[in-house]
Amino acid sequence: MHRIDCPWCGLRDEIEFAYRGDATVRRPPADAGIDAFYEYVYLRDNPRGWHVEWWHHAAGCRQWIKVVRHTTTHAIHATAKADEDMQVPRS
Repeated sequence: MHRIDCPWCGLRDEIEFAYRGDATVRRPPADAGIDAFYEYVYLRDNPRGWHVEWWHHAAGCRQWIKVVRHTTTHAIHATAKADEDMQVPRS
């Protein structure tokens, strides 16, 4: 089981959190066209190595956080508030 360090609540069990996806994908502007939105919704990379993800502390403070997690080993490198930038280690 993961132990995730919530910036507001401290170290908590993974069961309190819900994975919510890739934090590196940006929504296209409203006038971008249907193809841009198709790519945004359906075409995603499946990265190997360190990756920034959205997690929601659903059973705690209900805040959204960013987590840098290794997709192969599941090791967690760092956590941050949703509006903070994160550095991804080299694989």
